[in-house]
Amino acid sequence: MTRLIGKTALVTGASRGIGRAIAERLAADGARVAVHYSTSEAEVAETVERIGERAFPVRADLATMAGVGELAGALAERELDILVNNAAAPPAGPIETDTPERFDRLFAVNVKAPYFLIQRLLPLMRNGGRIISISTVATRMAYPTQTSFAMTKGALETMSLSLAQALGSRGITVNVVAPGATRTSANAALFTPEASAFFASHTALDRVGRAEDVADVVGFLASDAARWVTGQVVDASGGVHLGPRLG
Repeated sequence: MTRLIGKTALVTGASRGIGRAIAERLAADGARVAVHYSTSEAEVAETVERIGERAFPVRADLATMAGVGELAGALAERELDILVNNAAAPPAGPIETDTPERFDRLFAVNVKAPYFLIQRLLPLMRNGGRIISISTVATRMAYPTQTSFAMTKGALETMSLSLAQALGSRGITVNVVAPGATRTSANAALFTPEASAFFASHTALDRVGRAEDVADVVGFLASDAARWVTGQVVDASGGVHLGPRLG
């Protein structure tokens, strides 16, 4: 596929996992991809090597506003077509064990950074651009072990709805992709046979997700085929918790 030839994309948190799969998909579709990372030098080098000449690394710590400024500044000489907000701090646990410090970091990386990154990159974004943020199915179901994490993703979804309205006159679409349980090279150890069977049993399509499943949805939303889709949360979970299996 070459439908993104001539386009430039930024994928945050793209050194591994779902972010890497998204970067690879956009590059396969023809885009030049800025592969953002924070600390994982070896992993980002592997991602860039896997993609080839269409990828280049950009380092920034999105837990700080200085890092947000560094990332935006690294792209200041380019026009941008696609922004994928994928970077996220991990869940901080249930309310009983959460701390103000972990809570603040979650909101800094998962909410504040995407918001102000969009603000700073909008002058670089061409009309007809794409803003896509990665959320979670935990925003539509009770998941007490990830309460604060789900709160951050709910904020992303609300932000995206409002920005879709604000940016529509420029032809910029703003959407969200919400994965469910997704096995990647980065978290494979968590998916024991027992855990995989449990998640599959609660999924309509009867298996655990793969990073490529999510990346393909992002690829669609980044393409011209999705030009009439904006302000939406697209569930990319294989149908997690749609209801009891009665048959």
